[in-house]
Amino acid sequence: MELTDSLKALFMDTARSLHGSARRLFMARTVKERGPGGQRHAERALGWSRGTIRQGTQELDSGFTCLDAFAARGRQPVEAHLPALLRDMQAIVASQSQTEPQFRTTRLSTRLSAAEVRRPLIAQHGYAEAARPTVQTLTTTLNALGDYPKKVAKSQPAKKIPETDAICAQVTHMNHLADQADNVLRLSRDAKAIGKVGPFARGGQSRVRVEAADHDCQPEATVTPVGILLPTLDELLVYGLTSKGPSDGRVDRIAQWWETVRERFAHLTTLGIHLDNGPENHSRRTQFMPRLVEFGRQDHVRVRLAYDPPYHSKDQPIERCWGMLEHHCNGALLDSMEAVLAFTRTMTWNGVHPVGQLVTTTYQTGVKLTKAAMDKVEAQLQRLPH
Repeated sequence: MELTDSLKALFMDTARSLHGSARRLFMARTVKERGPGGQRHAERALGWSRGTIRQGTQELDSGFTCLDAFAARGRQPVEAHLPALLRDMQAIVASQSQTEPQFRTTRLSTRLSAAEVRRPLIAQHGYAEAARPTVQTLTTTLNALGDYPKKVAKSQPAKKIPETDAICAQVTHMNHLADQADNVLRLSRDAKAIGKVGPFARGGQSRVRVEAADHDCQPEATVTPVGILLPTLDELLVYGLTSKGPSDGRVDRIAQWWETVRERFAHLTTLGIHLDNGPENHSRRTQFMPRLVEFGRQDHVRVRLAYDPPYHSKDQPIERCWGMLEHHCNGALLDSMEAVLAFTRTMTWNGVHPVGQLVTTTYQTGVKLTKAAMDKVEAQLQRLPH
């Protein structure tokens, strides 16, 4: 039988579409129809293996089908030769693992590399030279066990919960009462992220050509904007702290502002301060709360704090001021303190320029109160029961 190109394509496509014994039987029947020399001819013309053809011929003549043992083929995994390897590796990894900080799963993570796992296998468990697995083998085994490096991801907090709605409703109620009362003044206070002073590109566009540094250099200085906004009066004050802005610096800005306006607001008895729940000014901060208590006692004014829920700092009225400040500095180089103050003082909030001042006071960081001292402060606080 002569094999034309169309027949060759038909036989090859049919063989590829079949699997196992069905494929071998098809190849054996085709070669048998070819007659003597069919195996050699099929190998040359169709690319079929003569070993596969012989096995198919045996199955065709005997009527018995050979079972394919695919699992027995290839190289066995390392645990087949070293039965105790997985147990020893898990013992080493478990001693250097830690659980998830939020306890949402029972998964453990480890910072050990495969090379660091291999050393105690040799030193503590006595694996012989011939039986020592390679670093690549241990890497593959660790990945199969789930102990592979994973990128550290920020936790995604649950923002929309019933407690959040209740807190937002309470803050709105307190702000409304403060605006309606004649003896209460509401203010929104917040600090912006630390900014680097230098010829750095901060994005944005400008109508004039501005060239920035082509790589990150050391900043000439840093500044932390601390703002105080009077929402009902549309008055904005921005202080630039050259020192790190801990709790002392934030309370001092309230005291500094109050010293300049106390005669103007002599009729006031209460300051309603709207705050976010940041780490520098939350109500459990052992340096922030004592300083506020001291400020209220010295200036004979009652301080009422209204905190936004966690991760809801964008609800702060002053956050919109920070957006206007960033828009005002769009495409500009803040390469000196004078430039920072100039841009701060020339921005507008509801058509009015804010008051901008530079504060060069150096504050000590890491100041904390003991539990006994904080208990005395708590005695002077009145928290909402719910």
